[in-house]
Amino acid sequence: MSLHKARIKAFEDILNKDVIDFDQLRKLAFNGIPDEKGLRSVVWKILLHYIPHEKDARESTLKKKRQLYLQFIDEIIVTPGGDADHPLNISPDSSWSTYFKDNEVLLQIDKDVRRLCPEISFFQSATEFPCEKVVNSNGMKRLHKRVEQSVLKYATLERRGLGVAKLSSEIRRSDSLTSGDYVPLNEGCEAHWEVVERMLFLYAKLNPGQGYVQGMNEIIGPIYHTFANDADKDNREHAEADCFFSFTNLMSEIRDFFIRTLDETESGINYMMDRLGSCLRSHDPAVWDRLELQELRPQYYSFRWLTLLLSQEFSLPDVERIWDSLFADEKRFNFLIYICCAMILLVRENLLNGDFASNVKLLQNFPPMDVSLILNKAAEIASA
Repeated sequence: MSLHKARIKAFEDILNKDVIDFDQLRKLAFNGIPDEKGLRSVVWKILLHYIPHEKDARESTLKKKRQLYLQFIDEIIVTPGGDADHPLNISPDSSWSTYFKDNEVLLQIDKDVRRLCPEISFFQSATEFPCEKVVNSNGMKRLHKRVEQSVLKYATLERRGLGVAKLSSEIRRSDSLTSGDYVPLNEGCEAHWEVVERMLFLYAKLNPGQGYVQGMNEIIGPIYHTFANDADKDNREHAEADCFFSFTNLMSEIRDFFIRTLDETESGINYMMDRLGSCLRSHDPAVWDRLELQELRPQYYSFRWLTLLLSQEFSLPDVERIWDSLFADEKRFNFLIYICCAMILLVRENLLNGDFASNVKLLQNFPPMDVSLILNKAAEIASA
């Protein structure tokens, strides 16, 4: 039996047990999950605490969660109105007031999801399982329709001089809404980016304390891509609901990275950047001294690395491989620090010979590299 087939069998053996040995699964997943047989999809769901370790509880849990998600779509994506309500109603309880407020969030979400992984066609292509309640609603529940209408309303206000002096860069998009490949599909169909838009909107509505923060699209994208490409048809059909809850669980672990008021706390992003600095200093004082001398702070390059779990630094297959290790990390997200440190150490010669400008450019646009080199180096740092 080849090594690859042996690994697949090892995963299957663990997953087929009545109760999964979580530690064993984590150790195996840490070294990468095979793409075949939907293994990554099911293992991520377990590592992200979405489905239970007990085999006989899995089906009922999935059924309950998937029904709950359909309920969210029904209850949260609503068209305002009613006998006593109208668009000019200034009451904060007015459904129109909420609708217009939601549209401001939607503008940002819509802008972000239309640029997800442009190097692949997946997000621009049609899903084989569109949400029937949405795609057959004569546009009533399609979120991009609301964005288009909002853009038109703002543009009309500007032309009439009714108080909107200048369109913001986010709103000045009426001409680009229908250009490019990220176009909404016709009634009865929807593209994968539209599915992602719906999940992020629901997340923002259900988490008002945090709402939507730019960059969350980069976190949800690889999870949805993994689930929507599951070998099992039933899992693909419910990729949206499964992704929504898995993403929500992941965000509960990293949400503090996205909350500015928590930047300085132990779970905040500044603390993570400080830890990366300390890690670099102890493993390569020469590089650390060089960056310090140039006043090249971790904030200039590692803020994005850490908050977005490296999702913008590598191709999607590489991101998914890195996330196998991150989700399997017992002390999440310690290993993320080690990966970032490994990335710096692997370009150390360039950094030692480069000036400030070239070093910033190098770290902000990390060069293509075999991701296994980075992960091996990170494992070496972790065990040092």
